[in-house]
Amino acid sequence: MSGLTGSIKNYLSLVRFSHTVFAMPFALIGFTLAITRGNEEFSIKLLLLIILCMIFARNAAMGFNRIADQRYDALNPRTRNREIPSGKISMKAAIIFVVVNSLLFIITTGFINWLTLGLAPVALAVILGYSLTKRITSLCHFILGLGLSLAPVGAYISVTGQFALLPVIYSLIVLTWVSGFDIIYSLMDDSFDRENNLFSIPAAAGLRRAILISVIIHIITFLLVIVAGILGSGGILFWTGSVIFISLLIYQHLIVRPDDLSRVNLAFGTTNGIASILFAVFVICDLIFF
Repeated sequence: MSGLTGSIKNYLSLVRFSHTVFAMPFALIGFTLAITRGNEEFSIKLLLLIILCMIFARNAAMGFNRIADQRYDALNPRTRNREIPSGKISMKAAIIFVVVNSLLFIITTGFINWLTLGLAPVALAVILGYSLTKRITSLCHFILGLGLSLAPVGAYISVTGQFALLPVIYSLIVLTWVSGFDIIYSLMDDSFDRENNLFSIPAAAGLRRAILISVIIHIITFLLVIVAGILGSGGILFWTGSVIFISLLIYQHLIVRPDDLSRVNLAFGTTNGIASILFAVFVICDLIFF
């Protein structure tokens, strides 16, 4: 039993399961939008299928990322203790893990509707392809943002079988928000990326300019939140959640400086995780009760 528990912990660590809080809350916003604004009936079965899709897709994406980056992870002092370079999970086991989760994702979308099934390979290509973009472009942060931004619009399509403007706005919020904080996270690997011919905005522009770019991107996030509130006729709970969300974005920029990166993990993981959960709770409650 202890061996099984250890293996489960290793796989949860491999995919950074705790980071599911970044996209999952926005998927729930998309689901709630479909129920409250798309006049669709609530279905616990459909909700569970959407959650499973999120889990399988993220497992596949993170597992593939670790496989693709295993050589660099082994060289980087910050990442050399990750599961594959340290030998906790073999390369063969990681590949099987990615293949199984990819198949489960596609199969699960088939139980939702034909549109989600048809779009599943496209979504998979985006979220898996991100792992290779750091080798060719400094815009890799935006590809990551694009992958996570599929959550709200994907959940909405799962319920309604069609696109709509408001869930797309929420997807743009995710795209800019994630891209901005991923730039902050990549500050820690600025020197390593340059030495190993890897692309990132900090490696290309330097720490100070990278932080400025992140600030500009998050200003766009702020504007998109306002657009979502106006288009969605947001009530007091929406705007309260928005103030909290934007305040936490501002906070992470206040605690990360070019000469002090000691709190990057606090800004990246803790602050953004809290921001996502609280924003979703307030938005969902606003949609249901107002």
